[in-house]
Amino acid sequence: MLLRDRVIVISGVGPGLGRGLALQCARAGADVVLAARTRERLDAVAEEVAGLGRRAVTVPADITDDDACRELARIAVETCGRVDGLVNNAFAVPPLTDLGTVDLDAVRAGFETNVLGALRLTRLLTPALVEHGGSVVMINSAVLRHSRRTFGAYKMAKSALLAMAQSLATELGPRGVRVNTVAPGYIWADNLKWYFGHLARERGVPARQIYDETAAALDLRRLPEPDEIADAVVFLLSPMARAITGQCLDVNGGEYHH
Repeated sequence: MLLRDRVIVISGVGPGLGRGLALQCARAGADVVLAARTRERLDAVAEEVAGLGRRAVTVPADITDDDACRELARIAVETCGRVDGLVNNAFAVPPLTDLGTVDLDAVRAGFETNVLGALRLTRLLTPALVEHGGSVVMINSAVLRHSRRTFGAYKMAKSALLAMAQSLATELGPRGVRVNTVAPGYIWADNLKWYFGHLARERGVPARQIYDETAAALDLRRLPEPDEIADAVVFLLSPMARAITGQCLDVNGGEYHH
């Protein structure tokens, strides 16, 4: 119960990592404020949180919209009375095209969600976080650790998110707020399962073969699941990490060493 009776705001709640974050925070004793653009996804996860005996407040919101974010922050504070943690998990896939030919407007759009949206929410919730010595966790990506072709815009956005988190740690640390980053690699959830199935059909091999070939490049020989990423986030939100700020914790099964 590392987060007993705390309130955690989580953006980008969906069926994969967002759901895992909500449920692991609830299992750790927290009430959660869940934000996403899709009401149906929010309601489904909220029902699971309630089944664990914790409260879930749902707020449909687009974090690229100033008014929507202000309303999210207002509801979180007024409904729950406090905010102890913020997990910036909302994500928009940047264009997967070489930087030499990528559409710059599409790159800007990716930054709006992946970087500026996270900054917007963090700024709005800073007063509440300061009041309770809170913690912010940015969900990043293992794209930080490689420079493969077509991933340039993705890496640009996530590198900016990391730099922002480090700068916020310096700015907010004197006010008692910690800011850290978790960088997952592969996450064995629905989207990746679908993709591996697609690759398997293209090659005419079992999906398990795609999994095994991918996992062979990881030290642990298996792909992390959403709850395992979420557990690292719970740790950084909790008092167990009270002296940790400005750091990036890679959770990738040993695919990259950092």
